[in-house]
Order: sequence, then C-alpha cells, then structure tokens
Amino acid sequence: MDLYRTALALLTGLALVPALAGAKESAAMKKYGTDDKALLAVVDSEWRSAEAKSRDTYRHPIQALTFWGLKSGMTVLEVQPGAGWWTDILAPYTQLTGGRFYVTGADLGNADLPESSRKARADYEAKLAEKQALYGKVEVLNWGPKSAPLPRDTFDFILTARSVHGWMGQPGMPAKVFKDFYDAMKKGGILAVEQHRANPGPQDPKAESGYVTEETVIALARAAGFKLVARSEINANPKDTKDHPFGVWTLPPNLRSTAYGSGKEDDPTFDHSKYAAIGESDRMTLKFIKP
Repeated sequence: MDLYRTALALLTGLALVPALAGAKESAAMKKYGTDDKALLAVVDSEWRSAEAKSRDTYRHPIQALTFWGLKSGMTVLEVQPGAGWWTDILAPYTQLTGGRFYVTGADLGNADLPESSRKARADYEAKLAEKQALYGKVEVLNWGPKSAPLPRDTFDFILTARSVHGWMGQPGMPAKVFKDFYDAMKKGGILAVEQHRANPGPQDPKAESGYVTEETVIALARAAGFKLVARSEINANPKDTKDHPFGVWTLPPNLRSTAYGSGKEDDPTFDHSKYAAIGESDRMTLKFIKP
C-alpha cells in the first residue's frame, strides 16, 4: 500500500488510528506517559521516513508535544516548517482529530521579496497539495519582517522550533514575532518553543552561532504578554559544548564544514566524527500560555 493510500486508510475509517494495537499500544502509552492514541499512531506511522524517525532520538516528538499540551481538535500553527519534519506529525494529527492546521510561508505581500523565496513558497505549496490526502487542507500564512499581523485570536497552539536565532539578526524582528504570536493566540493558548540553547550569560545580539539563551527567549515572550508555565529538559544534550567552528550547524543533521550562509562548498577533508558523536544540539523546551 503506497503512502497516500495508507494515509487515507488511517485517516478515514477509524475511531482512533488503529496503527498501534494491543500490547504495543499499552507499552507506548506507559513509556511516553500519554493516552493520546492518535499521537502515538501518527508518530509511529508508515509515512514518516526512516531518516525522520531516526531523529526522534534527539527531538522526542511524543514527549515534547505531550509536555506542551497538544490536544485533539486544536487549531495549530507551525512557524517556518522547513523541510516538514514536524508537519508530517502535526498536519495528520490535526486532520485526524478534527483540528485545523496552518503554516507560515514567505511573505508574498512584501514587494522586496526575492524571486527565490517566491519560488520556494510555490514549491512548498505544491508539496502540501501533493500530500493533501495525508495533511488535509493546510493554509499558508504570509510571514516575514514586513508581514501583516497573523489572524487574531485564532490559534490554540503555536510551535516554533529552532527559529529564534534566525530572527535575531533582523532589527525589530524578534519583538514583532512574539507580538504577532500573542495577538494570534486564543486566550489560554499555548506557545511551544524549542531552540538551540546557549549557556547562561551575555547573548550575542545576532545569535550568529545559532544558540540563544533561555533568558533571552523568556524575556521576548514575556515582553509580548506571554506567561512561562513550564520548562523541560526533554531535548537537553549535555555533550553539546556549543563552541563548534561552524556554529550549531557543525553538528548533525547539517554537519557543515564551512560557515553557515557563506556560500562556500563544504570541505571534503573536514573530520565530522567528533561532531557526529555529540549528536544534535542541546535545546531548550519551553511552554508559554496567553493568560
């Protein structure tokens, strides 16, 4: 059965996804501390590639989403979905449980938007359309330093994963982002943050290494009106020394051997073994709510 027929079988004729059964389901519920059968089944699903599942060791999707408080029927926004690692979990989950799913995309309302960004959004929307049987209808919202506010009072759950560092090199962008999140959130809604974590201390204003302190993220969220309700060490990695020659991108999954954004070709003689042994970055996992 191909991926899309499998998805249709899972997402139509079922009360709750019967992809996990019996002892396996009970063991998974006990292991992860959740009785959300839909979430367990979606994370274990056939449509997630072996490569994607191999990263669960570092990203802990069931534990993280349970910690953050994802529930059936929520209206969910994923910010800057990238290649779609979280999308492959969140979009089917919301479709299955009666929720709605949105993502951000390049801001088509920005007259200065590069043509490459317009093409990237078009390609991404084509991918979403191709996977509609699996994802349901996904709405793409304009997103960027000049974008209009997000729809007000709309979302129950907003996820931003490893994105904060990218906003910090753009003047005013971090404050705009968190204000947009706050205004777009329903009262009591959840802002879920995962971010490469710098050691406590002074913050590089541009976060050029990709690492951001927890204090910086918490201050940005609080300034927008959010309340921090919990922190988790689910995604901690004590082996990450955070002093890598090419920033966080020296580590898996990138394993870069040139500066991020330099445009230079990777160095084929660079020894990645030390960095592969560290694994993916040390990450903060924070839960905020809109009071």
